[in-house]
Formats: sequence, structure tokens, C-alpha cells
Amino acid sequence: MTLYRYKNIEPTIAEGCFIAGSADVIGKVFLGKNVSLWFQVVARGDVNEIHIGDNCNIQDLSMLHVEDNIPLIIKENVSVGHSVTLHACTVEEGCLIGMGATVLDGAVIGKNSIVAAGSVVPPGKVYPPESFIIGTPAVVKRKLTPQEVEQYSNHYKSYLITKDEYLNDVEVIC
Repeated sequence: MTLYRYKNIEPTIAEGCFIAGSADVIGKVFLGKNVSLWFQVVARGDVNEIHIGDNCNIQDLSMLHVEDNIPLIIKENVSVGHSVTLHACTVEEGCLIGMGATVLDGAVIGKNSIVAAGSVVPPGKVYPPESFIIGTPAVVKRKLTPQEVEQYSNHYKSYLITKDEYLNDVEVIC
């Protein structure tokens, strides 16, 4: 991992976090407890702040960035899939953001929602809680069932186990 001080501001990392060796974390980035940033993640908190809540996982190749007047807020218990771009948006608690999705400036993903893989969320769009969001541009396809909310809002738990395995049982060998 590479942590960068930007304009005398360093990332803040709470206890129990895993940051992969190839991840880059720059400036005003605040990681809650048990956050995992996987391989080749970039969290660039240069012109504004990035807040990542407890128990979140940001999977391989994802890009996190901000705007001058809009921070990036990821609330607790969120899973962000591989190759996702989150740019100056808000992702509420318990969401699952599918692989390759893009969420743009000022958008808000409501609590316990899913953004389908490959979707593009337009700037400023606000989605209600428990939404199945899909498409380009992304729209609410339907409300999630209670079973889907239970399943997907708990997705983060498997990454807590994997994070701990990486902290305790993985060794760099070369």
C-alpha cells in the first residue's frame, strides 16, 4: 500500500483495516473500522474528503474520487464490487454496488439498495432505499424483496472474514 500526505493531510485509518499492497490512499481519506481496500484500489481524497464507514469493502481496481464541492461518502456495511468508479456521491448503509458500475457526482444510493453490474448512475440522481438499480442511465427497476434486502445488505460479512484471513494468514513471498 502507498499512503500519501497531500497538503499536509494524511489518511486516517481505524483499527482492523486491510489495505492491499498495491492500493493507493491519498490525502483526506477516512477509513472506519474493519474496512478493506483491495488490490489496485485508488482512494484519492485530494480536493475534498472521502469517508468510508465501518465494515465496508472496496474491491480490486475500484476508483474513489471527489469534486471540489462534493465529498464521497460511503456509509457502513457497503460492498463495492471490482472495477467500480464512485465519484463524489453518497452510498447509504448496506448497499451492494455491482462490478464495473459508475456512480457520478451528487448521486445518492438509498440504504440497502443494489446497483447492478455495469450500470451508470447519472449525476445528482437520488434513489430510494431498497431499490434494484440497473442500466445506462440507471433507473429503479423495482423494490427489493425482504429476502433480497437480507441477502444483499449482509454481503459485506463475507469480506470481513476474508479481510481477517489476509491480515493474519497471507504472506508476501516475492
